[in-house]
Amino acid sequence: MTDAGRLTTHVLDVARGRPAEGVPIELVRLDGGDGDGVVATAMTNADGRTDAPLLGPGALEVGVYELRFAVGPYFATAGGDGTDDPAFLDVVPVRFGVADAGAHFHVPLLVTPWSYSTYRGS
Repeated sequence: MTDAGRLTTHVLDVARGRPAEGVPIELVRLDGGDGDGVVATAMTNADGRTDAPLLGPGALEVGVYELRFAVGPYFATAGGDGTDDPAFLDVVPVRFGVADAGAHFHVPLLVTPWSYSTYRGS
């Protein structure tokens, strides 16, 4: 399977019905032997996706991770339709566990200026 052992994501702006371009993302490993640490950073492209997997084959390990999506700046520049200053949502954390390092984990974020949801995709 070519998708084995990788982590991908995308961000959809469901308030506007389009991909969220320009959202900075950090991936943090929370249970590493040397303490918590950022293991990857990326920015969403015009399709709301990262240009490459956050972790490719061989880099994904069993453990607990957190994706941090910086949506506050995105909504501040995306039209401002009702977005407060300061924004209601700034950084959205999504914490998840990886039990099978050989599996494909796709963790999308569906977001509005006031709410978000996520799921394990395929």
